[in-house]
Amino acid sequence: MRRDDQIAEVRKLLAHLDRRTTAWADGIYRNPITDYTCPNQAARERDLFFRKGVINVGLSCLLPRPGDWMTHDYTGVPILLVRRQDGTLGAFLNVCRHRGARVAEGSGSGERDFRCPYHGWCYGLDGALIARPDERSFAAADRSTHGLRPLPVAEKYGMIWVSPSPETHFDVDDLLAGLEIDLAAYRLDTYHHYETRVLRRRMNWKLAVDTFGESYHLQHLHPNTVDPLFYSNRCTFDPFGLNHRMIIARKNFDELRDLPEAEWDLFDHTAIICVLFPNTVFTFQRDHVETWHMFPGDEVDETVMYVSLYIPEPVDNPKAKEHWDRNFNLLMATVEMEDFPTCEGMQRGFASGAQDAIIFGRNEPALQHYHKSIRTALAETVAAE
Repeated sequence: MRRDDQIAEVRKLLAHLDRRTTAWADGIYRNPITDYTCPNQAARERDLFFRKGVINVGLSCLLPRPGDWMTHDYTGVPILLVRRQDGTLGAFLNVCRHRGARVAEGSGSGERDFRCPYHGWCYGLDGALIARPDERSFAAADRSTHGLRPLPVAEKYGMIWVSPSPETHFDVDDLLAGLEIDLAAYRLDTYHHYETRVLRRRMNWKLAVDTFGESYHLQHLHPNTVDPLFYSNRCTFDPFGLNHRMIIARKNFDELRDLPEAEWDLFDHTAIICVLFPNTVFTFQRDHVETWHMFPGDEVDETVMYVSLYIPEPVDNPKAKEHWDRNFNLLMATVEMEDFPTCEGMQRGFASGAQDAIIFGRNEPALQHYHKSIRTALAETVAAE
């Protein structure tokens, strides 16, 4: 975030604290329950957002060195991401061109090639088919046209984007719609991956995203964990195309009143939450970054997600490890014991017939924007068919 933007956001938050207000939408928004329960809508979302769309994978430091690789199966399409020898990033369908077996599992480093476990077909880091047993039996299948199927991938602002569809074309700046100015300022290419954890819960994937869409609930749901650190129901909101940014004031925010604007430090006094449409929550907190990636499960009320912690310096001593473990464990305990059980109860409640829609208040503009963006994207696809 540029310096002028930081100052502007500090001014907004100071005004909200003085007036006991928060960012407001024009009115309330009634979001239909079917948004979380309709199997047909869930199928359309899987197809549009997770099989044909573009997703953020995480920070570039997931694959820091040539020969590093990881598989990614959360979209329902098997993806292989590779750091090639020249330092560039490659993405491929994790599918052998002989009989369709997976050529890689999990993640690793120092790889020179990928060998299919079924018949030994071997692929280079660039996806090219470089060897296959009994070559003469396949002479009619030209090796040059039987490499791993490449996928569109982009690396920018220290982050990775990929599409599971080989036919997709995208531009990162177009996707971010102005939010790239913030991401560039964070210098994410200097961060280090600390840990990633995978969660599975009985709720629609959008409910998991909703968890991070307002600060109204902090004092009620998190009285002993998050509420002592942040002001409840005091935040700014800004849309960036289908994406949005929300900035929440820490309890130390009043310290800025005694400082000249030139010394205002927004980052040390807030949490900055960005939703990268459709399913990624990016949180910048003081000295670290958290990313959440939500994906639909097999059923409309199933979510699988992975959360990653990124830190500014690699851990090189037990004290630093203890610090980051404590931070990560607090984060996970909060969502695992407080947020997500509540969301699972909401998901069950949707089937009760108590209401046809849920209400997003004027003080929940980020949730309104997010769900309107979902509906807009789905409607545009129907109109184009």
